Amino acid sequence: MGTNQEVNNGLPLTFTPVNPKKGVIRESTDLNIIFSAASTCIQSNVWMLEEYDGQLIVTSHGVAGNPGQETISNWFKIEKYEDHYKLMFCPTVCDICKPFCGNIGVVIAKNGSRRLAISEVPLKIMFKKA
Repeated sequence: MGTNQEVNNGLPLTFTPVNPKKGVIRESTDLNIIFSAASTCIQSNVWMLEEYDGQLIVTSHGVAGNPGQETISNWFKIEKYEDHYKLMFCPTVCDICKPFCGNIGVVIAKNGSRRLAISEVPLKIMFKKA
């Protein structure tokens, strides 16, 4: 029995670690994820976790940098997962905050669209230099 493995090059992203002076992205480090493509919309391209329609989904309403309580929803992590990687929401940028941790995966919305959201099943990802 084979598995249905979908491969998609996706959209270009920029990863900015909590300490950008380090210049290297390491596993388990808090980071902002930013769509690299230019947008005609006057809005942020920074990923953020928000509640929508009863789910916690990834949107592009975030703010880059400024780690702390006000930006806790804007921080994600890259973790090793099987023979690939996965994205997680498990920020540690706020000492007094007690955020939950969860995998970022693909969920099907009520209208049938696919969204990145907190999911028990993580989306396997690979990296390719743009």
